Amino acid sequence: MKSEEIKTLFTQFESASVEIEGIECWSARELQKLLGYALWQNFEKVLTKSKAACKNVGENINDHFIDINKTIPMPKGAVKQINDILLTRYACYLIAQNGDSQKPQIAFAQTYFAVQTRRAEIIEQRILETERVEARAKLRVTEKRLSGVLYERGVDDRGFAIIRSKGDKALFNMDTAVLKRKFGVPEKRPLADFLPTVTIKAKDFAAAMTTENVQIKNLNGVPAIEKEHTENNLGVRKIMIERGLVPEKLPPDEDVQKVERRLESEKIKAIKQKNK
Repeated sequence: MKSEEIKTLFTQFESASVEIEGIECWSARELQKLLGYALWQNFEKVLTKSKAACKNVGENINDHFIDINKTIPMPKGAVKQINDILLTRYACYLIAQNGDSQKPQIAFAQTYFAVQTRRAEIIEQRILETERVEARAKLRVTEKRLSGVLYERGVDDRGFAIIRSKGDKALFNMDTAVLKRKFGVPEKRPLADFLPTVTIKAKDFAAAMTTENVQIKNLNGVPAIEKEHTENNLGVRKIMIERGLVPEKLPPDEDVQKVERRLESEKIKAIKQKNK
């Protein structure tokens, strides 16, 4: 495909898109023409395959293929209502994948929508990674505050380690050391650096409750505070299991320090590119 053809198709695909309630969409009737299908009946077959593909990956078809009616002009000033479908970018991507790849328009669309869909996936992934990094940072702050409160109540470093370990055992139903081996966490690294976001937040919630209750109940010493922290983690575990989340069965995640470095590196690159 020549460069001029690519530029022309790119302009046509970009111009055909509309934004409805903040979502980029294409008309199936217009996409039919852009993809080189002369007959709607033939294009409907591609739509049917694409809807099936959408369903097979667990997506809601109605979120990506929205049935509508539109009015088109007819000779002598008359108008006619026809059926149309609003398509999200993901729906267009599926249509391109299920279309006739011998058509140059389809070949272009496969790459065009794949690239755009991948951009959306990258953005989503970065948001999730940022959320995890922020959750881990918040847990550090919460645990630092907890340790400060505990030191004021007769708990030294060893006692704090015992209390935190008992909390992990209550939350995960196994010792920290066993869980670290299971998840492949280096011996000298914190378990939380390799936990998924939801479990990091669970630990943070339990630690925050312990901090507050130690002060409210005026608890002192390792035994009393250990009991409180264990009960708080058991309570959080109960809620998670009731919602179908078993903490120790959730897969470990990438080292959060690596994620943090990658996000920072990408931020620096973006700033440099912006300043060029």
